[in-house]
Amino acid sequence: MSELRRSLSLYSLTMIAIGCTIGSGIFRTPGNVAVQVHLPEYVIALWVLGGVVALAGALTFAEMGGMFPGAGGLYVYLREAYGDVIGFLYGWFILFCSTAGAIAALALVCSEHLCYLYGSGGDSKWELPLAAGIIIFLTTVNLFGVKIGEWIANIFGGAKLVGLALIIGAGWFFANPQAAAVNATSSFANTQPDNLMSAFALGFIGVLWSFGGWQHASYMAGETINPQRTVPRAMIIGAIVITLVYVLANMAYMRLLPVEQIANSKTVAADALNTVTPWGGTLMAFLIALSTFGSIGIYAMTSPRMYYAMAKDGVFFAKLAEIHPKWRTPVWAMLIQSGWALFLLFFWGTFNDLIEYVTFLDWIGLMLVGTTIFVFRKKRPNAERSYRTTLYPFTPIVFVGICAWFVCFNIVGSWEKALAGLVVVVAGLLAYWLFFQKKTRE
Repeated sequence: MSELRRSLSLYSLTMIAIGCTIGSGIFRTPGNVAVQVHLPEYVIALWVLGGVVALAGALTFAEMGGMFPGAGGLYVYLREAYGDVIGFLYGWFILFCSTAGAIAALALVCSEHLCYLYGSGGDSKWELPLAAGIIIFLTTVNLFGVKIGEWIANIFGGAKLVGLALIIGAGWFFANPQAAAVNATSSFANTQPDNLMSAFALGFIGVLWSFGGWQHASYMAGETINPQRTVPRAMIIGAIVITLVYVLANMAYMRLLPVEQIANSKTVAADALNTVTPWGGTLMAFLIALSTFGSIGIYAMTSPRMYYAMAKDGVFFAKLAEIHPKWRTPVWAMLIQSGWALFLLFFWGTFNDLIEYVTFLDWIGLMLVGTTIFVFRKKRPNAERSYRTTLYPFTPIVFVGICAWFVCFNIVGSWEKALAGLVVVVAGLLAYWLFFQKKTRE
């Protein structure tokens, strides 16, 4: 049987971590955050907290990345710690909820901004078909080899950082004095939410959506050069870069726009640059389309490697373990992910519905992965580790604790999406018992 080819360098894997994370979130969700918490200092505090979560998670996951350098990433960590059922469920909802939902949401944002560029902004009849076409095109491109996906990650990942650098530069060198003046007198910017804890949890949906993705570097371990060292370093470097960029970008938004305007905007980045130049909206529409296009391409490449690893272990459909003899890619895994992303795109149909659906289960899974470090420290104290988590056990406790707080509050605040996610989990349990339980006992 054909195997995956190891060709990814540290730079490429780091750009995959960055490219999977920086998509639509930093351009689209600052308004979602501001509308919940109101005060500028609270907005910035939430983005800093998101950075703390991402860095704590990367420092935690990096230890397992060094221990398990094969394909599969987080699925492997969970399977080794808690057994086949939990490992299977994680891969199941990554396919049917997290990654497919993220691809659908990103494609929708990409199509919205392409429509804006071509003068049909607000004409929603083209957005869904165009989003579907983007998903199909990028999945097809990635079928032809990991080098194409690596090229997408390198080129578009760098372009995202250039675009964000423009926003940060505009905020620091062309600050709008009216923004600070309006914030000082605005009742919105000076009134705390009625329920601050609930507001923080709801605002954190947009933050965690924006910060999710750095862990995808672990999925590519089977195609990475020297994965024991490269995978941990890529996740940590990626999380640090993303945190710095996100916090600086939000500070720039605050220097260009009043917080109430941010809260009422779905195009914060474009509105911010419009205060500097009249063509700012067009520039940002282009950059956002570019950013989301690149992220879709990376997602189309990374997660199917997890399904491939699961199928090789006998806990997923055998077809997903097939590697194309010429292209050396898990073709069926990529096609099924793309097909489900298209279903979610047309089923939910809106960006906010999609990210609420994705974020809840995604961070339950990441929280559970975070706990595996305690299992491995106890059960495998002498296992070879190319990296040991900094400030253990404080770092994983912070990560798991914040994730648990977020999940608990959003079960109440967004129960419809939580229920939809739990339906996916129940369906996964049924599928495991019907199709895979006997295989794992043999």
